[in-house]
Amino acid sequence: KRNGDVVSFQIERIAKAIEKAMDALDLGDQVVAKKLADEVTKLLDARISFYLDGIPSVEDIQEVVEEVLSRYDERLYRAYALYRHSRAIAREVKQIYKLRDELKLTGNALRVLEERYLLKDEYGNILESPSDMFSRVAKIVASVDELYGGDPKETEKKFFEAMSNLEFLPNSPALMNAGTDLGQLSACFVLPIEDSIDSIFTTLKYMAQIQQSGGGTGFSFSRLRCKGDIVRSTRGVASGPVSFMRIYDNATEVIKQGGRRRGANMGVLHCTHPDIEEFITSKSDGRLTNFNISVAATDEFMMQVERDGELDLRNPRDGRITKRVKARYLFDLICEQAWKTGDPGLLFIDEINRKHPLQSLGEIEATNPCGEVPLLPYESCILGSINLSRVVKKNGEIDWDKLRYLTRLGVHFLDNVIDANKYPLVEIERATKANRKIGLGVMGFADLLFKLHIPYDSEEAFQIGEKIISFISREAREKSVELGRERGSFKTFDQSIWSKKYSTMRNATCTTIAPTGTISIIAGCSSGIEPVFALVFLREVLEGKHLLEINEVFKIELIKQGLYSDDLIEEISKTGSIRNLDLPDDMKKTFVTSMDITPEFHVKMQSVFQRHVDNAVSKTVNLPSNASIEDVKKIYMLAWKLKCKGITVYRYGSKREQVLYVGEGKPIIVHHTYSGGCPTGVCPL
Repeated sequence: KRNGDVVSFQIERIAKAIEKAMDALDLGDQVVAKKLADEVTKLLDARISFYLDGIPSVEDIQEVVEEVLSRYDERLYRAYALYRHSRAIAREVKQIYKLRDELKLTGNALRVLEERYLLKDEYGNILESPSDMFSRVAKIVASVDELYGGDPKETEKKFFEAMSNLEFLPNSPALMNAGTDLGQLSACFVLPIEDSIDSIFTTLKYMAQIQQSGGGTGFSFSRLRCKGDIVRSTRGVASGPVSFMRIYDNATEVIKQGGRRRGANMGVLHCTHPDIEEFITSKSDGRLTNFNISVAATDEFMMQVERDGELDLRNPRDGRITKRVKARYLFDLICEQAWKTGDPGLLFIDEINRKHPLQSLGEIEATNPCGEVPLLPYESCILGSINLSRVVKKNGEIDWDKLRYLTRLGVHFLDNVIDANKYPLVEIERATKANRKIGLGVMGFADLLFKLHIPYDSEEAFQIGEKIISFISREAREKSVELGRERGSFKTFDQSIWSKKYSTMRNATCTTIAPTGTISIIAGCSSGIEPVFALVFLREVLEGKHLLEINEVFKIELIKQGLYSDDLIEEISKTGSIRNLDLPDDMKKTFVTSMDITPEFHVKMQSVFQRHVDNAVSKTVNLPSNASIEDVKKIYMLAWKLKCKGITVYRYGSKREQVLYVGEGKPIIVHHTYSGGCPTGVCPL
């Protein structure tokens, strides 16, 4: 063995490894695998005198396996050799960081886990393996069942299996903090800011506590009086919302230096605030690097843009109209800045509140940092995602029974987290437990489409996306009703829209589409519902070392069709796309990347999922560097008309800091934490 131990040779393990490679290429045949393993054994016997003490090493055996496979089928040899190379990288990562890994995760997944997730002692030594981490999380979350007369042991087993099989993963804080003294498991928070120094700096303190525990925070600054307005207590003048956003941004910069997860904020300002122009341009000078910003755009504002009408700007202190501006002027400024910097996005605030199941409790004014969870003040939300790439059968069909099981398990898991959680503030615990909002979503959607041979930019993709998310939403709701009967409805159930349709309901919201980020790296799948950003690229896994990464489904398809070559892979790595290469048309149609897809298809896909999601959808419309401001205008207007709850664009090269770089004639290089979507590093991964 590699550790120097001498063990008995097991031909069954050789046969199993060969059969696994054959299965990946749809060539599965136990009889053939056994025959090929026998050939390996014969060659090893024939060469026994060449090995030290007559004992072949693991590497010696694998070399002979490759030799046998290359004679039988070049495709089989290629699949085995590439897998062997990936395992060598993973072993190197394990050796460097002194990791154990029983799950055989990718080298980059191990790198991310080491950096952010696995528990360490005070000296930085790793205390657990990925399997131990999943066991730790499963045990803590399943223990809640005991409160309701359930079987924690049986539930723990199910939770562990789903996570260790990479079929379902919760948001990052749950993986990081479950079973620790911190114990804060939520990803998303919204905090209120009232128009007083006391409120502004109390919320700043709360933000620090939340971000230190791995949570992301959202704020509406719309209640703060405008710049230049009178401050009667000091007889001075107000500095306005943007000045305080800069204080919050600086605090986040300090906090993130000591954290395992980059701090992130969402800053929202209502479109009628007198300081809206300053807010729209607030990131043009390179500041507010720890903020995503969005304008809360009303239907009235969007309609006035269409009519070329005017918008009243009102002082939030007294409601007085301070100015009238052309709505189209503001909209053009928003789109120009989004084109230049990627910000601001738009939150369609009326649509958000129209669809909110708890309208009687007040208006939603803000969301979490990536916009997928609109929340009331002091609410938090726990997120989890089903890996859709794991619910495709070998025959190319979706396993609906498995998807139903994972959906129901996911709702059970996330509802348990609400009770297992240690909340950073009493106000947050009270609001979260009153409404019990959860956000079950998906990742690996692009990989699923690849496996089904469905182009992302097609009507068929819209249809399968809608079928999947409507199925998940329906099953999630049914599970929440079931939990409501067993455990009791959420406290504000009678004030919700659900009380008119159901007799019980455990959770005010059940579904969300999150960007997934690093959990999709752990799961080895595409991010959220995003298309893949590149089919081939270089990733910085180890310091100063770039490793080639190929989309797994695409790699297998190339091998199946006998098209794989090192030269081809090198060529694809320069753009990430195969659209302009001399490859079969059906392959070029299926394996599309984010930059291959027109902006309209991005927005339409977001709207398809939004129709069936309780909360919102995090989705970035990726644009090439030569996209125009007019393109941004069309995207933002289309998103409103299709009833999305928000919209974000990213034009390549428009941000100073990004984690994806495309070089002229050189391979694409990405940071080890980048998984797709907005390549800026501002979003909490």
